[in-house]
Amino acid sequence: MRRGGIILCGGKSSRMRRDKATLPFGPEAMLQRIVRLLNEVVDLDKLIVVAAANQPLPTLPAEITIARDDHPERGPLEGMAAGFRAIAGRADAVFVTGCDVPLLVPAFVEKMFELLADYEIAVPRDGEFHHPLAAVYRTSVLAPIEKLLAADRLRPRFLFDQLCTREVPVDDLRSVDPQLATLKNLNRPQDYFEALAMAGFNS
Repeated sequence: MRRGGIILCGGKSSRMRRDKATLPFGPEAMLQRIVRLLNEVVDLDKLIVVAAANQPLPTLPAEITIARDDHPERGPLEGMAAGFRAIAGRADAVFVTGCDVPLLVPAFVEKMFELLADYEIAVPRDGEFHHPLAAVYRTSVLAPIEKLLAADRLRPRFLFDQLCTREVPVDDLRSVDPQLATLKNLNRPQDYFEALAMAGFNS
């Protein structure tokens, strides 16, 4: 399986009150950290960063592909579509994440690729809540995503209902990520300071 990765950066970050991709996290910007961690599982030339049209980004390795989201405020499916178009022909399956999960555990990503097996999607599920930005998708999902976008059906759940999806109970992932840190996205300043402390950095 040729593995790829898509990192979505184009959100408004309204609760954080500043752009998350450039937020300092130890010696790196947050996006730089996500790239470094994901690169333990996915080659740099198969990593796509999807940003808003005029969004500034920190310095990234030259092998990374930058895609721009031309339709803002339409949620993760729109960014995913841009990412899947950019990686076409280079990967069979892709781990999709946001740029606000600095505690991402590479072994979690590895496990999700393994759990994909013959499914089209493997997504963590906590009760009734799915984690679409910690999931693995076959690149063939682009066409169904584009149909959902055209119909203005913007929730990833619609994709899970349509395609052969493996819903992975989050407790099954604790063997590789005991605290489920990969699922801790940072929305508010308090989340950011807590994550810094968990990573051993002073806020």
